[in-house]
Amino acid sequence: MAKHAVGWLPFQRRWLLALLVMLSLSMAIAFLMKTAFDSCDRQFEVVQKPLRSITASPIKATTDNPLSFMKSKLVLLVSHELSLSGGPLLLMELAFLLRSVGAEVCWITIQKSSGTDEVIYSLEQKMLVRGVQVLPPRSQEAIGNALKADMVVLNTAVAGKWLDIVPKEHIPRVLPKLLWWIHEMRGHYFKLDYVKHLPLVAGAMIDSHVTAQYWKNRTQERLRIKMPATYVVQLGNSNELMEVAEDSVAKRVLREHIRESLGVRDEDILFAIINSVSRGKGQDLFLRSFYESLQLIQGKKLQVPSVHAVIVGSDVTAQTKFETELRDYVIQKKLQDRVHFVNKTLTVAPYLAAVDVLVQNSQARGECFGRITIEAMAFQLPVLGTAAGGTTEIVVNGTTGLLHPVGKEGVTPLAKNMVKLATHVQTRLTMGKRGYQRVKQMFLEHHMAHRIAMVLQEVLSNSKGHNHS
Repeated sequence: MAKHAVGWLPFQRRWLLALLVMLSLSMAIAFLMKTAFDSCDRQFEVVQKPLRSITASPIKATTDNPLSFMKSKLVLLVSHELSLSGGPLLLMELAFLLRSVGAEVCWITIQKSSGTDEVIYSLEQKMLVRGVQVLPPRSQEAIGNALKADMVVLNTAVAGKWLDIVPKEHIPRVLPKLLWWIHEMRGHYFKLDYVKHLPLVAGAMIDSHVTAQYWKNRTQERLRIKMPATYVVQLGNSNELMEVAEDSVAKRVLREHIRESLGVRDEDILFAIINSVSRGKGQDLFLRSFYESLQLIQGKKLQVPSVHAVIVGSDVTAQTKFETELRDYVIQKKLQDRVHFVNKTLTVAPYLAAVDVLVQNSQARGECFGRITIEAMAFQLPVLGTAAGGTTEIVVNGTTGLLHPVGKEGVTPLAKNMVKLATHVQTRLTMGKRGYQRVKQMFLEHHMAHRIAMVLQEVLSNSKGHNHS
């Protein structure tokens, strides 16, 4: 666990950290996903039957809010859960974007624990403060809002079961104005009970091209159903996170604080993996690669500063089997002084400011998008990612980072890539700068707002046409 030093800053710096903590929600609404495309410049695409593109004009920052047409519109947001994971946090960000233009926004969480959950309470309070109404999922008020809403946004595939539980006999009135936002890449989400209504909704919005194509193929082959009009919308970094990423003083202060708390010197090289600890995120394989990289450095007698690894997203209180495996491996390989565990947190910016390289090691089909990737690029960090999922659309291999295979086959390539970046400072810095330039071109909040606005306009138009028919 990270050691939190006391009195680490002189008084004049404390105001800066206080400000950064206040911004923590906006910075972490991307913790996953939680946030580019390969070398292509497609800003917005609709995947239909057959595939066709909608050409978008170049997206530039303007004083006009692209979502202003949503003013006074009633939008119902339905999430399968409320947690610190990518899907719910991203939907919350959409709620705040809509509220900023005067839309009336209601929120429903389908799965909630019976007891008091501090995380859920805190997130609900943040929404209430921003004017988002939080409704009981099965209440009459929820049904009423579903019927009178101008648009319903269903978040994640799992949320599909809400349709059969709450609107029930009113489903035909809800589907024509329903936008289904899908983030999943795992095969076990392809259940007919979840997605049987998918062909009849107004549209599906998916975070990456590879995920959209996967859903199109899988629904046809396995479930014998067709996707509706499917919009690929890449994510963007929040304005608050970019402010910190572009503030050299803030980054220096945060770097000093985090490195001191971890016991890492300024000249040491720090690799980070920032994801909820689970086998699918690949922390176990990351540790194996890290150990192998140390062996390579020692075997080749390379002259490099001390190399460290930090795993952000741990949960020691959960005491899961996987978490225990990770800690046991560190002890077995005598890496206690080199590997640092940090509990999952909303405040990821300090760690991005403190580290030298981000490792995105998600396994199987990879991340749907992986928003932490574009956050790291905003902080001018090179990214070592698995060649799978949305990461292949964000990281330009050899330019903004390096890709390696998923699974055990990727352990040695990742280790070699870690050694390469540890020993070539200029390569590390150049990749980081190019990643930042890519973010500025494609992955800012106004980019994402424009892309979402295009989808919402089309869904609203189609919904009106259906109501008039």
